[in-house]
Amino acid sequence: MSRINELFKKELKVVNIGITGFRDDLKSLKVPVIHVEFRPPAGGNTKLLSILKKLK
Repeated sequence: MSRINELFKKELKVVNIGITGFRDDLKSLKVPVIHVEFRPPAGGNTKLLSILKKLK
């Protein structure tokens, strides 16, 4: 049996980063999930991010 098939015999454990909808779907399926709140620095605005980097 291949190693990948062994993976599917184990309990699924998930770390979800950023998108709460994924977390909610996993929870509804009774999958253990840890959620990490994440948002891109400066909201993903590259101009604002370059300004913030200069402040360091």
